Amino acid sequence: QVQLVESGGGLVQPGGSLRLSCAASGFTLDNYAIGWFRQAPGKEREGVSCISRSAAITDTAESVKGRVTISRDNAKNTVYLQMNNLKPEDTAVYYCAAVKSVYCSLIPLYEFWGQGAQVTVSS
Repeated sequence: QVQLVESGGGLVQPGGSLRLSCAASGFTLDNYAIGWFRQAPGKEREGVSCISRSAAITDTAESVKGRVTISRDNAKNTVYLQMNNLKPEDTAVYYCAAVKSVYCSLIPLYEFWGQGAQVTVSS
């Protein structure tokens, strides 16, 4: 069964950090580009960051540029999203997604999606 599972979400104070993980099961991530997306209540899903199949190319939304880093460990079949200096406006459900492609995109046209992890930034 193909599955993506996010973990690492939670409640953090403004200025804090979190590292989200996206673990794949039922398939290997080597042939997939991975994206992280988020959706806040009442808002559309938006791309946060993505990483190409080889990890040579990444893309990051302007709203989080300089505060997030995406990385992948194909040996562990896992992709990470390190988020620093978090702000209340970063509060959302964060999803990872996979597409069988060399290159990634911040447009949510991906094949497989995780169930999401809640990130809440509040004092």
